[in-house]
Amino acid sequence: MLPVLGRTPLRRPRALPPVLLCLLLLCVPLAGCGSGSGAPSVSADPAEREVRRAVAAWSAAPPAALAAIPLEGWSYEVSTVRVEGVRAFARAELRYRLTGYDAAPAGSAREVELTRDGGAWAVTADRPAPGALPQLWDQGPVSVERGAHALVLGGAGQSSGSLSAIAAEADRAVPAASAAWPRPWAGRVVVLVPGSLDAMAALLGRPADEYRGLGAVTTGRTGAGPAPADRVVVNPGGYGQLSAEGRQVILTHETTHVATRAATTSRTPLWLSEGFADWAAYRDSDRGPAEVAPALARAVRQGDLPGALPDAGAFAFGGDADALARAYEGSWLACRLIARRWGDAALVSLYEKSGRESLPAALEEALGTDPAALTRAWQQDLTREFR
Repeated sequence: MLPVLGRTPLRRPRALPPVLLCLLLLCVPLAGCGSGSGAPSVSADPAEREVRRAVAAWSAAPPAALAAIPLEGWSYEVSTVRVEGVRAFARAELRYRLTGYDAAPAGSAREVELTRDGGAWAVTADRPAPGALPQLWDQGPVSVERGAHALVLGGAGQSSGSLSAIAAEADRAVPAASAAWPRPWAGRVVVLVPGSLDAMAALLGRPADEYRGLGAVTTGRTGAGPAPADRVVVNPGGYGQLSAEGRQVILTHETTHVATRAATTSRTPLWLSEGFADWAAYRDSDRGPAEVAPALARAVRQGDLPGALPDAGAFAFGGDADALARAYEGSWLACRLIARRWGDAALVSLYEKSGRESLPAALEEALGTDPAALTRAWQQDLTREFR
C-alpha cells in the first residue's frame, strides 16, 4: 500500500461545488527487466531457469487486450520463483511507460502463475503480487480516449461519451494550469476513470468510504527528478454529481497539482499547495468569496475569525467536515490575497521558494513580509469580505 499524503472531501456550497484537494501518493520506483549489472543471478535449478525463460518469452510485449493503450518499455523482471510440481509462481516487477506521458518507468509488483504441460511451462495467470496495488486493466477491459493534452483511460463499464467529455475537460484544464504556473512542466495529464467507487478504492489501496465524497484524487511523487506522470483518478460517482463548471474546477485543481509537482516538497505548506491549486482553478471565475467559501464566510460572520493560517492538522480527513472546508477555503483566500497584493509572479515565486527553504525565509524573499504580517493581512481580508 502506498502512503497517503493528503485528501479532502468534496464540498458543495450553493450552485458550484468547490474543488477537491489532491491526494498525493508516493510512487514506488520499480526495478527494470532484462540483462545488465542489475539482473538477478542465474539459478542452478533447471526448473527455475525454464520458468524464467517462459516468463521472459510471454512478457516480450503487452497483451493484445491492451493494444489501445500507448505502452512502451513493457517488461517483467523476475525476482523469485517457486515451483510446486506442475505449477510455478514467479514474483516479478512489471515496468512500462505511457508513451508521450511517462518520463520514467511506472509499474507494479506482480505474481505470474505458470503450469507445465508436456514439459513446457505456460503462463496461466498474471495478477498483482500479494499486498501490491492493481493496475486499471486488472479490473477489466480498458477504453482509451485521447485529447490534445490528455490521455483518459476508462475502466470496465465506462462509456465512450463520458470519457470523451472528461478528455475535453482535461484539455481545458491543462492550459489553465499552465497560465497559473508559468514554469516548465509536461503540459499534459493522464486521467484514470475506474468503473466504480470500489474499483477506485482498490487502485489506491484504501477503503471505499474514504473516497465516497471525492470527485478526483491525484497520485504521484513530489520533488524534482524523473518520475512517472501523475495520474488523476476520477471517482465516477462523485464526479458525475457535479455541475459542468464544478467538474472543470476539479480537473483544473488536480492538473495544477500535476504541473507543480516538481516544485512541491515536504517543506511546502499544505495551505499553500492546496490554496494555489484552488487559486488556479478559480482564476477566471466570476464567483466571489461568499460563493466559493461559504463555510468560512459563515464562521467569520458569527465572530469566529481564524487565528492563523491552516496548519497540516487542519487538513486531516475524517473529522469535522465544516472545519475541513474552512481550511481549504481559507487557503484559497490566502493565495488570492497574495496574488492581488503582491502579484501572480510573487505567488509563484513563493511556491517555488517554500519547497526549498523555511516559510519565513520564502516569505521574506518572495513578498518582503513575514508569517505574522501575512496572517494579519489575511485576517483583515476575511473581515472585509465577510462582514
